[in-house]
Amino acid sequence: MDTNMKAPLCARTLENAAKTYPGIHGAIIHSDRGSQYTSQLYRDVIWKYGIRQSMNSAGGRYHDNARCESMWARMKSELLYNRYDTEKMSTDELKTLIWRYFISYWNNRRICSSNGGLPPMIKRQRYYDSLKEAA
Repeated sequence: MDTNMKAPLCARTLENAAKTYPGIHGAIIHSDRGSQYTSQLYRDVIWKYGIRQSMNSAGGRYHDNARCESMWARMKSELLYNRYDTEKMSTDELKTLIWRYFISYWNNRRICSSNGGLPPMIKRQRYYDSLKEAA
């Protein structure tokens, strides 16, 4: 996390994903047409790890990012609204709060209906286990 959405932050995010999931080659990453996602730096990292970039050609189609926008809306309603006065929090306090929410709760304990009632980390682990069994 950072206080900006510039290309180096997005490139670093992909680098971290590749370290965490070495089998990322062939993954598809969707984004809007922001300058950080169309930058040469970002495209170089995508190429480096064999990731396929998905970006609609028309731009501005809200439904392309619906799941991501829904995730952010849920986080705000479950974590922030009527619980914290974020305007009085430091950037580091807010980062810590959001980090803990996603790493501890969302990924590992929050039930997601789109994952068959499983938290994302459990669903992901079952997927990787199924790949090992198939091999």
